[in-house]
Amino acid sequence: MKIIVFHGSPNKNGSTKILVDSFIKGASATGHEVDLIDVAHANLHPCGGCVHCGYEGPCVQKDDMEVLRKKILASDMMVFATPLYYYGMSAQLKTLVDRFCAINSSITSKNMRSALLAVAWNADDWTFEALQAHYQTLVRYLNLKDQGMILGYGCGTPSMTQRSSYPDEAYRLGLSLL
Repeated sequence: MKIIVFHGSPNKNGSTKILVDSFIKGASATGHEVDLIDVAHANLHPCGGCVHCGYEGPCVQKDDMEVLRKKILASDMMVFATPLYYYGMSAQLKTLVDRFCAINSSITSKNMRSALLAVAWNADDWTFEALQAHYQTLVRYLNLKDQGMILGYGCGTPSMTQRSSYPDEAYRLGLSLL
């Protein structure tokens, strides 16, 4: 299976990356081809809402989206990896998701798989409710098949994350993919 992982943290070596690396290690161990995309540092502009794409591309903006479009549509699974910023995904990852506007039908018709990897400093039981709702809405809207969510409560620093069970959970999620 071809998997594309969208690393949405502006912190290249933070807690989100720890989960990403663990997931990739697990998925690669079972023979999956994984492409890691650093969307936080990609040349992506927000959707302008012009609808020039006709909801099925190409976008009038000349940035990295056309390359990402090809990679997305060549994949079987998308993994959204993000730190929790004010109870939602990072703005960098949200910028990419908003640009799906130009490829909605193509994504929907592929019946792709998906997963969510997220970390947060907060450890309250309600910490991830809004992010989970958003992710589940994307799954439903884009006709994705959810393979799981790793929600790292209390992962405010890389050392906190490394000491937690979440890297092992991310590894097992990657390993479990058929």
